[in-house]
Amino acid sequence: MDQRGPRGFDPTKPNAARLYDYYLGGKDNFPADRAAAEKILRVAPELRAAARANRAFLGRAVRYLAAQGITQFLDIGTGLPTRGNVHEVAPPGSRIAYVDNDPVVLVHARALLTASERDTTAVWGDLRDPEEILKNAELGLDFDQPIGLLLVAVLHFIGRSDDTGRIIATLRDALAPGSFIALSHGTSDARRAAVDKGTEVYRKSASPLTLRSRSEIEALFDGFEMVEPGVVWLPQWRPEEADFIDFPEHPERSLILCGLGRKNAD
Repeated sequence: MDQRGPRGFDPTKPNAARLYDYYLGGKDNFPADRAAAEKILRVAPELRAAARANRAFLGRAVRYLAAQGITQFLDIGTGLPTRGNVHEVAPPGSRIAYVDNDPVVLVHARALLTASERDTTAVWGDLRDPEEILKNAELGLDFDQPIGLLLVAVLHFIGRSDDTGRIIATLRDALAPGSFIALSHGTSDARRAAVDKGTEVYRKSASPLTLRSRSEIEALFDGFEMVEPGVVWLPQWRPEEADFIDFPEHPERSLILCGLGRKNAD
């Protein structure tokens, strides 16, 4: 298994993956993460529910892709393992590659991969260098066959100077026709004052936020055919009866837009 990547981490500096883990009620976080998370929650208390809604979207997206015959999943920016990971939702026999640039994430993800999960792997990779990710043989994916590309709550940690359009275009061009992209992305289109205060806290973390507007997020699907209902708030994307919906009347309070697109034949 690929062992590349940073060997250390700084527990004194808040980290995006550990903040997210804290919102979800996890225990893989440090005092600096908890202090930063509580500061953010004071101005945006709905963020805990938004994290749950984002995790629920991931599950619905994976189930939708499986229903379309997708058996390969590339999850970039997977974050710390919590209940509802892709390999727990995808059908048996699916091939799943987790990619993250956080050493703590990789340690935990690899600990999950038992002998009975031979078709799941975790490798180091940075979304800002998609070419390096794609050439990693440890992914174990067949790029001549359709793949479900998952970019869930990760692109808002990519700065404008890193050219998000180029990153997605590189990944899209590597995918076979019939592949899909599922992504979710934080936005400042709602609750602007609270979001701005929360973003300021993230600026002092290891993973500053770059929030984008609805039109900017829609542009990330360039080259893909949108799946209905298009780019919507998390609770609005094909909700399932079994889901716990935190925002029945105000979906915009989920703070995150999401969508799914299909790559057709050129």
